Amino acid sequence: MSYPISRFPVPNIDDLPDDMRQRILAVQEKAGFVPNVFLVLAHRPEEFRAFFAYHDALMEKEGGLSLAEREMIVVVTSAANNCQYCVIAHGAVLRIRAKNPLIADQVAINYLKSDISEREKAMLDFAMKVQSSGSETSDSDYSTLHKHGFSDEDIWDIGAIAAFFGLSNRMVNVVGMRPNDEFYSMGR
Repeated sequence: MSYPISRFPVPNIDDLPDDMRQRILAVQEKAGFVPNVFLVLAHRPEEFRAFFAYHDALMEKEGGLSLAEREMIVVVTSAANNCQYCVIAHGAVLRIRAKNPLIADQVAINYLKSDISEREKAMLDFAMKVQSSGSETSDSDYSTLHKHGFSDEDIWDIGAIAAFFGLSNRMVNVVGMRPNDEFYSMGR
């Protein structure tokens, strides 16, 4: 049985503006398939461009957080927000970037009982606080993170990733985005 990937119209790749089509085709070449998020968000080209520009600025940059740690934040906050697409898709990327086939499932279910470091637990504690009650962040949160070796720039990144994916998770649920089947076996 085939299920729709969105409640909203999904444009044909050939009908998209050139910049979007080229980006999607590049992802397809690298991954071997087109992640549904690209197709679904292409329904609104300006929002597609803005979303991926901010996504890339947060997730692909160099800094004190590893690429795996960035994905870990996404998986944990997305699980808390009941976002199936992001848990499955970013869980696949986390397994690959962490070179650990167990980590995504562990942190999605309960990061406090996962096989992660105390540093990573402190990072995820802060990310969860940002996603659930961001107005309650305080100097003591910064102090805890500093003790684990995070800089202020790292803390900004943790908060920004958690906040951005709060938006992303909610939009994914609004549009009823379905994860690609390919994600489930990646990195296992």
